[in-house]
Parts: sequence; structure tokens; C-alpha cells
Amino acid sequence: MALTNYYHKSIVTSLPKTIDMNRLIIVSNRLPFTVIKKQGGFELQPSSGGLASGLGSIYTHFNSLWIGWPGIASDKIALHERNRIRGMLAEKKCYPVFLSQREVERYYNGFCNKTLWPLFHYFMQHATYNDQLFESYLRASEVFRDAIQRVAEPNDVIWIHDYHLLMLPRLLREKARDAMIGFFLHIPFPSFEVFRLLPWREEVLRGVLGSDFIGFHTYDYVLHFLESVHRLLGYEHSVGRISTDDRLVQADVFPMGINFDRFSQAVESPPVKREIARIRRKTQERKIILSIDRLDYSKGIPERLEAFDLFLDKYPEFKEKVTLVLLAVPSRTRIDHYSQLKRQIEELIGKINGKHGTMGWIPIWYLYRSLPFSSLVALYKMADVALITPMRDGMNLIAKEFLAVKTDGMGVLILSEMTGAAQEMGEAIIINPNNKAAIAEAIKEALIMPAEKQIDRNRLMRKRLQRYDAGNWANDFIARLLATKTLQRKLTMKQLTPAIWHMLRRRYANSSKRLLLLDYDGTMVPFAQKPDEAYPPSDLLELLEKLASDPNNTVVLVSGRDRATMETWFEDIGVDLVAEHGLLVKEKDKEWVISEPIRTDWKESIRPILELYSDRTPGSFVEDKEFSLVWHYRKASQELAAAVSNELKDVLHQLTSRLNLDIQEGKKVIEVKNIGVNKGRAVLRWITKTSWDFIMAIGDDATDEDVFSVVPDTAFSIKVGIGRSKAKYQMESPIEVRALLSDIASARPEEPLAASEKEEIPKSVSPGLPSSGERSALEPPDNSASINPQRQD
Repeated sequence: MALTNYYHKSIVTSLPKTIDMNRLIIVSNRLPFTVIKKQGGFELQPSSGGLASGLGSIYTHFNSLWIGWPGIASDKIALHERNRIRGMLAEKKCYPVFLSQREVERYYNGFCNKTLWPLFHYFMQHATYNDQLFESYLRASEVFRDAIQRVAEPNDVIWIHDYHLLMLPRLLREKARDAMIGFFLHIPFPSFEVFRLLPWREEVLRGVLGSDFIGFHTYDYVLHFLESVHRLLGYEHSVGRISTDDRLVQADVFPMGINFDRFSQAVESPPVKREIARIRRKTQERKIILSIDRLDYSKGIPERLEAFDLFLDKYPEFKEKVTLVLLAVPSRTRIDHYSQLKRQIEELIGKINGKHGTMGWIPIWYLYRSLPFSSLVALYKMADVALITPMRDGMNLIAKEFLAVKTDGMGVLILSEMTGAAQEMGEAIIINPNNKAAIAEAIKEALIMPAEKQIDRNRLMRKRLQRYDAGNWANDFIARLLATKTLQRKLTMKQLTPAIWHMLRRRYANSSKRLLLLDYDGTMVPFAQKPDEAYPPSDLLELLEKLASDPNNTVVLVSGRDRATMETWFEDIGVDLVAEHGLLVKEKDKEWVISEPIRTDWKESIRPILELYSDRTPGSFVEDKEFSLVWHYRKASQELAAAVSNELKDVLHQLTSRLNLDIQEGKKVIEVKNIGVNKGRAVLRWITKTSWDFIMAIGDDATDEDVFSVVPDTAFSIKVGIGRSKAKYQMESPIEVRALLSDIASARPEEPLAASEKEEIPKSVSPGLPSSGERSALEPPDNSASINPQRQD
């Protein structure tokens, strides 16, 4: 975090100007400028903090607008003064979000910093859980959303930042469905075991998932987020791509950089040189250990001081030869924990100075304030050691700024392993911030490290920081956001639009021989944790019965479920049934028929294998169907299940290669069944029966692709959910499917079709069947065997 009240004005030369978008809108809790009310008017002062300094040098080089709170409460200014503030900020490419003092107190000082901040930094003992504070947090997000809506234009990229606005992406998505929304979290995302403590955990996750693209500083944070999304919301993910109910969302790693050139070049500026000379006169030949942080319990300042005390106890030869400069920038002074921390730190400093100090030497120089940019750079340059030991920190830009200033390569960085920066800076001395003895040893190692070793280490880290600076960080994120949006649009190009929906309804209404091929799980009802919990609700049964009762309709439920379940749930509503992915078929008022000759003796050798892997994977189980075996792992840990399922598939492929068996993977299931059995072969029984003038097939997973591949081109084939498919169209969820079925069930042939629609409707719908003597591989065999449902053949 850059702790300076200096606004970045340097040009980020590494930032390309060719990003294909209308405008960049940055949204954060605070603007890069703070409005100060003075006698006779207002004044703009640069804001301090990592976000303002990190993005301050970037946004001016885009066609951009920054939206945020201007730092002054709305109830302290008149209405006409707001307009004046808007005008002042507009000159800085900023737009204010006005919040009352009460809103700031409950939203920012309340939920943000009494709930989210401590929890996300693993200080659960400081976290407060209060419904009223969460409601204030939500209302503040709505105020931000309304501000964005007032100024946003089509094709703007909206980049939302940090934990203050976790709910904003979803609120904005609900009002602007096609908006391009990115979100970046600048603090750690905690492990699932910690995040689950938050009472509003699901609301927060859904809020963030309103984004198209989500960025984090480290892979650990990404993995924690993905695990929480999977375990709390049930969404699948692969390589950071999350399949939500309505679209694909991408999460990835973007370690934030700094304006490297600005810091490295500032060393030669006259103000910095004057400040360096002033510091040298005071410190003389003593070594300087520099510690800079906001005053925050997550920074580990008391532990750092205790480690320095231990260092002086253990190595008294360094007394009067080193000075620890401790710069603590005031932060959140209205919160009790922070005022208590300030007293604790000042008491420790007094104790250490009194214990070790002499008439001519004070071990710790304590500064409780922000510093101007020139003073900050001078301290970086003069410091022999940077002691940066937070208990938790999302990134920590101070470590990067320290290295950027070290143009001669001299200086040693001691860095906590609990910072995001530690994953980029392996050449630093990495320590556990809870291990005071290790910190004391690290201080000694840093003070006596040979110059050659310092230069070698810093050269590698500086090169890395210069290559991936703040400009490249921002450009990389925005480019990936645009790429994700492009991918989303490709996946939704086949969306069943209102116009297509209307055409489908009219074609249905004006047809007299209709075939409806409908999958069940994931298509008409959502998936359940246990298969038997996904039973059909009464309104769905009534809808299917209504469709089946139409003499012009043949309704076929094509499912992977066993026949006993299919009979129990659907036998009395007049539909035809396909069970076990096409192995068993039952036409209305007829007996079950095996669609393919099969054997089941193989189950005795395969079942123990599946049970072994089930035992190894908590939350998974084996389902023994009549003619197949299924391993379910929907409730298992995604990371464990992903590894185990791949191993299981390899084992099964080896075991079944000579058994004429097929390994079929569905959504969180692996099924072993007889080869050649699939839904596509089964539904040909109906497709080839007559000439249909309307066919509609709806399904959601890989097993339904076999159906989409055999229906004729004139059919309406619809995939539920995102992803590649042979289907012509796409719908988002079972809710939409049931709405479509309900709509066509009430359709009547009252409106004539348009001429263009008439031309497209064939007189009959039938696939191009092979000529006599050339039976299709997908055509069902003639020797289908009748089965008595009561017998187990």
C-alpha cells in the first residue's frame, strides 16, 4: 500500500491505448481526491491509500471516469454545493457518490471495517455480525449502483474495486444485464472455513458473481473463492471458469503492480535529494530499518516491535548502530480496536526506547502521520532494511515501492509470508510474522548481508516489478475481461430470444403432429444433492399431463434415471418414458422394452471398484441401477473429486476395454453401462415412427447431445445452461424451460404464420433415413425384447 498524499501524475508508458471499449468506469469506495470544506468554498486534496495510488496514475490515460465517495458527508453540504463539487470533480474525470454521515458510519465504519475487514484477514475475534449493518451495506451499494446508471453508456467497461462493494456487481447486473463488469478484490479472500462464518455468505458470493471477470492478487485467494462458490452455491468450475445459473464467470490471478518508473526516477529529483541529506544528518552512520504501515491490527506492528526488542536483547552489539523508523499512518480512528492498538504500540515503543536507549541514541523513531511523496522516497532510499511483517495482507505495495527506489541494488527486504507480495518476491527474506525469534534472526541476517548478495537478489525482483507494473496489471485485467465477455457472447449467440420463443410458440400452435423430447434432471428441475430429492413438484406434473393430454402431442421423458423411479413419478400422466439413458423405453399403455441386447454380469466385478473410490471420497456414493452402475460425487469436495474422478475414469477404461462397456460422464456422475446405449438411439424409435410437423428436444448435459445429433435440422433443439452444444438454441435454467412449456401448452392456432415462417416449416419432419438394406448405426434393432416390469431379467 502506498502511504503518500501525492497524486500520481506520471505517464504509464507501458499502457497500450488500443483497448477496444467505449470508456473505462472505475468504481471504488473513495475517489482519488478528497473534498475538503474550507471557509469560502471547497478544496480537492489527493486521497491516500493503495487503491488511489495504484490506479491514480492509470485511469487518466484511458477514456475514463472514476466513481466514488468524495470524503464529505452529504448532510454537511447544501444542494447547490453538491453541484459545485460535481463540477470540480468532473475536471478530474471523477463523479461523486454522496453518502450521509450515518450511511458512512454504518456502511464503511460498520459492516466494511467491523465485519468484512477482520473476517477476511482472519481476525474473527474482531468481527461483528449485525443485520442492520448489513442492510446499510446493501443500501450503500444501491446508491453506488444508481450513480453508475446515471452516467454509464453502452460498451463502457465497469471496473468495481474491493470489499466495500461486494454486492454491487449483482445489483448492477439486475439493472443492466449486458453490462461489462469486472471486480477486483484488493484484500485476501479467506479460506472456506473462515468465510462460512459470515451469516450473509451466499448473498456476498452472489453479489460478486454478478461480475463477468473477478481478479485476485494470488492463486490462494482464487482457490479459496472457488471453493466457497462450489460448496455454498453448488456452482461448478474449471480452470477458473464458473458456470452460474445464467452465464459463465471467470476468476483469475493479477498481482497488482506499482508505477515502477515513477518511484525509481524520483530518487534523482531535487526534493528527494534534499530530504535524503536531511535524514543522513540525523542518523549519521547508523543503519536504518524501515517499517511503514497503516495503523491496523492486521499489520502485526506490536509483534514486530517485540521482535525488534528481542533482536536488541540477543545482539547487543547492534545497539547505537541501528535505528528503527516506524511510520504508522492514521486509519479508522473512530473504531475502538484501532484506538486501542495505537495505545498498545505507543506503550511498546516507550518501553523499548526506555529499555535500550541512551543519551545519544533512540532505538525507535515513531511517526504517526502520512508523509509527502518526496519524504517517503527518501526514506525508502536511505533504508538499509525494510521490515514488512503483516499478519495478513492482500498484496503490500510498500515492499514493491521500496525495491523500485533501490536503483543501486542495495537494501534488504524482510517480508511476511502472509502477504500476497511474498509469492512474487521469493528472493526476499521471507518470515512467519508470528515467529519473533525468526524475525530477530532475519534482522541480523539483513544487516550483515554482503553487498553482492543484496544486488543479485534485488536485481531479479526489480526486473520482475518493472515488467509487470501498474499499467500492465490494469491492461491485463481489462483485456481478460473483454475476452471473457466475448466468450460469453459466443456462448449466448444461440440464446432462445423472445423473437425465437414467439416463433416456436406459433409453430407449435399451427402444428398437428408434435413430438416433445424432454430430459428431466437439470432441464425441468434443478439438480439436488441426493437424486431422490429431485422429485417433480405438482405444478410440473400438471403441466406435463396437460401437454400429454393434447391428442396432437407425443411427450417423451428421456432420462438417465432407473425405470422404477420413472414409473413412480410419471406413469399416470400419459407420457412415454426412456430410462437409464436409453436402455429402457416405455410407450404409453405398453410394457417396458429393452432397446438393446444387454448383460449385467459385469456389475459384480465393477461394483467393488466404484465402492472403493466412494470410500476414498467423502460425500460420494454408488447408485446400483437395474442395468448400470453410477458413481455420484455432487456432494464431495470439488478439488478431491476432480482428482479422484480422473483416476477412476482411467481405471475403468482399462478394466472395461474388453467387456463391451461404456464409461459415460455426466454432471458430477460417472456411469458404467453397456456400450451402444444412448438417448439418441432410443428416441429414434419415436422420430422414425411417423412424419412430424413439430419436434422439440430439450436437455442439459453430454448425454442429451446424442438426442440433439439425431433430431432433424427443422427441429427446435435447446440446451439448458452454458457451454458448447449441438443444440440450435440455449436457455438459462429449468425455470425458463418450464415457462416455455407452460406457454406452448396454452397456445392456440389463432394467428396465421408469416410467409417467411411458412416457407421454413416442412410438410413433414423426418430425418434422412438410410435406404433399404442400409440400416443406420443409430436405428434401434428389430429384436427389441419386451420386458415385464415386475421381473428382473
